[in-house]
Amino acid sequence: MLEKLLSGPKTYYIWLVFLLCLITGCGLVYLQQLREGLSLTGMSRDVSWGLYISQFTYFVGVAASAVMLVLPAYFHHYKKFRRIIIFGEFMAVAAVVMCALFIVVDLGQPQRMLNVMLHPAPSSVMFYDMLVLTGYLALNVIIGWATLEAERLETEPPKWIKPLVYLSILWAFSIHTVTAFLYAGIPGRHYWLTAIMAARFLSSAFCSGPALLLLLLFLVRRLTGFDPGREAVKTLTTIIVYAMCVNVFFYLLELFTAFYSGIPGHREPIDFLFAGHGGHWASRWMWAAAAMAILSLALLLPPSLREHRTLLPVALVMLVAATWIDKGLGLLIGGFTPNMFDDITPYTPTGREITIALGVCAVGALVLSLLWKMALGVKKESGNFAD
Repeated sequence: MLEKLLSGPKTYYIWLVFLLCLITGCGLVYLQQLREGLSLTGMSRDVSWGLYISQFTYFVGVAASAVMLVLPAYFHHYKKFRRIIIFGEFMAVAAVVMCALFIVVDLGQPQRMLNVMLHPAPSSVMFYDMLVLTGYLALNVIIGWATLEAERLETEPPKWIKPLVYLSILWAFSIHTVTAFLYAGIPGRHYWLTAIMAARFLSSAFCSGPALLLLLLFLVRRLTGFDPGREAVKTLTTIIVYAMCVNVFFYLLELFTAFYSGIPGHREPIDFLFAGHGGHWASRWMWAAAAMAILSLALLLPPSLREHRTLLPVALVMLVAATWIDKGLGLLIGGFTPNMFDDITPYTPTGREITIALGVCAVGALVLSLLWKMALGVKKESGNFAD
């Protein structure tokens, strides 16, 4: 199947060359960070996690969202998802690769990552996070490759793959639950210290991940003519709506707890995120996220609007942007504000920090492009290109 990566239109090669150039340029900036340290970033003593960890958190959710295709297809035998399930699995592979790279660039000395393996600490949540992420990556690579090979040979997938599929469903929930525990297990950060953090992470992942997948499939349909199927799009959009409603409901529960109880530790981070301090940029972004979340639901809840070919992509873009802000830098800044001394330490990502993060995203885009190109080639060869 690898030979399918070598054939394609001119635009395909231009896209790959562009990504390789972008990765090279951003990699040079990362080499500068290796030499000079994390002082190149906007992080400090009081804000020890920043843009890198925020993107790690978000893309773990994107990886976990593949379960929204796998679960209906295998547990409920929903055959309409069989056409696009490989794209969800390969998107999960690209997302986990990005998550690993975001951890690497967040470490001042990447070799420290080996300490997790050389000196395992079962009492550390980070140790379990490494285990579930590497396990999930391996599961999706094996399942995706075996499924695609069976489709190429026009046979049923091997029977040994079913236990791995069922295991991957449980594993998808575990990767984001353990990531949530990284936050909720820190008692000094009141914005994160909530029992509903894992549930919020999962609900956010199950709406934003499928929304991103649909947007990419719409782009692929426009570029290649591959049709994901009207019924599959309709069902996945319904799943997105339910998950987004739950996500918004969970956040409203946090607001009620914070403001009705009046506990300063819970209220002050939210006050800072939405009211700001000294014109900090976070307040503008959070209000924008809230507005886009409401507008996306307004477009997705009525069936007549969410089935509209023009309005649906607009709603999905707003949903992805809203969850990216809330679960990304909004989550990080809220957790670190105020600091341990009841003061405010502002955090703004630097240009070089953003460039390195862009390079990691380019690596993910490259992995995704190659995997999807291979999947599209197999589908075209086996006659499963059009619905």
